[in-house]
Amino acid sequence: MTDLAILFEHPQWFAPLFAALDRRGVDYRAIHANGLAFDPAATAPPARVIFNRIAMSSFLRAPEHPIFFAAAALAQWEARGATVLNGAAALTLDASKARQLSLIARLGLAIPATRVVHRAADLVAAAGELRFPIVVKANIGGSGAGIVRYDDPAALAAAVADGQVPDSIDRVLLVQEYAPARGGTITRIETLAGRFLYALEVDGGGSFDLCPADACALPGRPTITMKAVEPAPALIAGAEAIVAAAGIDVGGVEVLIDDRDGTPRFYDVNALSNFVADPLTVLGWDPHERLVDWLEQRIAEARA
Repeated sequence: MTDLAILFEHPQWFAPLFAALDRRGVDYRAIHANGLAFDPAATAPPARVIFNRIAMSSFLRAPEHPIFFAAAALAQWEARGATVLNGAAALTLDASKARQLSLIARLGLAIPATRVVHRAADLVAAAGELRFPIVVKANIGGSGAGIVRYDDPAALAAAVADGQVPDSIDRVLLVQEYAPARGGTITRIETLAGRFLYALEVDGGGSFDLCPADACALPGRPTITMKAVEPAPALIAGAEAIVAAAGIDVGGVEVLIDDRDGTPRFYDVNALSNFVADPLTVLGWDPHERLVDWLEQRIAEARA
């Protein structure tokens, strides 16, 4: 049996990971979600260890996206004995901002004040319980997709009346207080095996598209600046608690300091970490090497 299978969708993001695996001579199989069919009655998974790399932003690249299909495939392989990293439960949480915020709040960590609805018609009433400005978010987003700011109730009501508010592929919407980030920056804390790996301070110039990967730096998108930082221990502990509760093996957590009151507010969990562009410049080291170290450990455990 193959040692490692990587389920992915984006054609470019995982080239550095594949290159690192090739350098190490790891026995692996790259499985693109397109063209994949799985047999629900099959008893053998495609590999001992399966690493889920499906992005929530995949629906932006293809209407026939693999998000829900991947959840079914991962659950099938888990049930057949494979070690699945970022498995079905992690993917399900990744695919719901509402569930992410509920989990974060249950852990006693602060979140932006939020209401969850399933009809655009309910946004105005739900927003009446919040302070403006607010943002409306799609429950399944990715790279800032499906986030729009409204500065007053009239602007939101007009957008609802005109059918111009964001939509989500699962028909779940969030209306949330816009928390001004202190210094105009957010912090993205990356984790590996549930532990702090590195953190970036990210400035998107007011944009909601804060993807740090090089493949996100496309023409027409806002310029994103970032630098490596060492977050306060409480923020690291919060991020580690979130990924542990979410069952996320490799992922990022985003937090901002609310400039209104100085409260750290965790607001997004991302189980798809494809790591920062140009890591040797930004970090001084390549996180893919540590990722492969860990994958080799998991392969050895699965073999045993």
